[in-house]
Amino acid sequence: PMCNQTVSLVAAAIEDRGIPTVTIQLLEEIARKIGPPRALCVPFAHGFPLGQPGNAQMQRDIILEALALIDRTDLSPPHLSHHSSGSQKPEGRK
Repeated sequence: PMCNQTVSLVAAAIEDRGIPTVTIQLLEEIARKIGPPRALCVPFAHGFPLGQPGNAQMQRDIILEALALIDRTDLSPPHLSHHSSGSQKPEGRK
């Protein structure tokens, strides 16, 4: 939980200096408490923030979905979004 909290706090500090940020969050409850400026909540296990290992298309889609939050002018920080491709849980590393 500490890394999720730290990333949120660092994102807020960077935003305070005028640089837009977006985080990918594994723990929505931590993101809700800390309130990063923009966050994409994903339903994956710790160690797999971009989903299934080796699934380059899924990983690319998640990164693009997160980056798209920066361009949205209709959002006011703090904003939490949810990954749109369902709740596929990645298997452990092989």
